[in-house]
Amino acid sequence: MTRTSRIERNTRETQITIELDLDGSGVADINCSVHFLGHMLDQIARHGRFDLKVNATGDVEVDAHHTVEDTAIALGQAFRKALGAPHGIERFGHARCPLDESIADVTVDLSGRAHAVVNCPNLPEHVGDLPTELFAHFIESFANNLKANVHVNVLYGTIGHHMIEASFKALARALHKATRTTGSDEIPSTKGLIEV
Repeated sequence: MTRTSRIERNTRETQITIELDLDGSGVADINCSVHFLGHMLDQIARHGRFDLKVNATGDVEVDAHHTVEDTAIALGQAFRKALGAPHGIERFGHARCPLDESIADVTVDLSGRAHAVVNCPNLPEHVGDLPTELFAHFIESFANNLKANVHVNVLYGTIGHHMIEASFKALARALHKATRTTGSDEIPSTKGLIEV
């Protein structure tokens, strides 16, 4: 069974195409007009061991917001589509990753219920070409479209780049664990149901 997806999202503000293989080897082919976001998407592929191809262009001359938001929406949809019926997956994933002086903790529940919590204090206003207020918005938009519960906690750090990158590395590893198959065909829920 192949667990792959292709999502296209085209609006007046953005043109997004995402191809995802949950059972890949970490091959990344990322083209994103918000360059720091592209760097973070590369972390998701490599540290989650997902094959991920992203082509995301948008009206960055206006603001990075539309590109960041629409990429998160499409990425969440790509994960949800690639998962298909959530039979026989681990469902839960957790990872803690450092990057120099920073450390981030991420927990994921592929529950079918969308919720996101992001705690990342003391960020500068920008990291590269990314307004850092969009970091939490990316996680929220991704969680809403994956229909997952995602908690991101930066425990400490002083450099914005490191805090956000540690978070994406931990998100990638948590997603890898949550999406793994167990060899069972059971739905991992006492309710016997996960909404998708």
